[in-house]
Amino acid sequence: MAVQPLHVAAYIEALTRSRSAPTAKLRLAAVRRLFDWLVIGQVIPTNPAASVRGPAHSVKRGKTPVLAPDEARALLDSIDASTPIGLRDRALIGLMVFSFARIGAALGMKVEDVYIQNRRLWVRLHEKGGKVHEMPCHHFLEDYLHAYIDGCGLADDPKGVLFRTIARGRGELTVSPLPQANAYAMIRRRAAGAGIETKIGNHTFRATGITAYLKNGGALETAAAMANHSSTRTTQLYDRRSDQVSLDEIERVRI
Repeated sequence: MAVQPLHVAAYIEALTRSRSAPTAKLRLAAVRRLFDWLVIGQVIPTNPAASVRGPAHSVKRGKTPVLAPDEARALLDSIDASTPIGLRDRALIGLMVFSFARIGAALGMKVEDVYIQNRRLWVRLHEKGGKVHEMPCHHFLEDYLHAYIDGCGLADDPKGVLFRTIARGRGELTVSPLPQANAYAMIRRRAAGAGIETKIGNHTFRATGITAYLKNGGALETAAAMANHSSTRTTQLYDRRSDQVSLDEIERVRI
């Protein structure tokens, strides 16, 4: 075979000069999987990328902006829940905060993925890699989801998507799923309306929920299970309790 480990290593080295280390590592992983697939199909005898190492890169703190608990509460309370769009937005944001749901998993939910079990409301999230993650709802989230589903008449369409677009000019839900870009625009609009200046994104609420849980004495291992992380190291990237410690220490510089 013409491609040798030397060629793959040269490609990754050149990539590292023009791209970030995480990008280089991600592309190396993609190249490895491609050659693995060719090996399994008996197209080539060995994987030339197997012995190649990516650039060193270690992350101990995530970059996702996080809201303080009072900011998250102010945001949720600022949403007018007298309209279908308000009920939808509050339920979506509440789902990400209280169940640590990824935006992709939240927007992929069907109405039937919200169900009763042991007299409590549960949610079923279809996560990355085909994993199904189920967990009970926080009482606030339970109220938000009940209000949304009942208020918008979604219970009669269990196979329909849960979070939907709004028909222009009518203010009513359609049958079309809410795109992720639209969800981001909605979150930015809601944050501005609540007077929140932090440039938040869809992932902010996942990190906010995990941080709030840990601040209130939750165990890291349980947070990892709730977030459907395979390793607590991933969960630690969302833990921003150290931010408050740093701010408190900075205020000790009294001049």
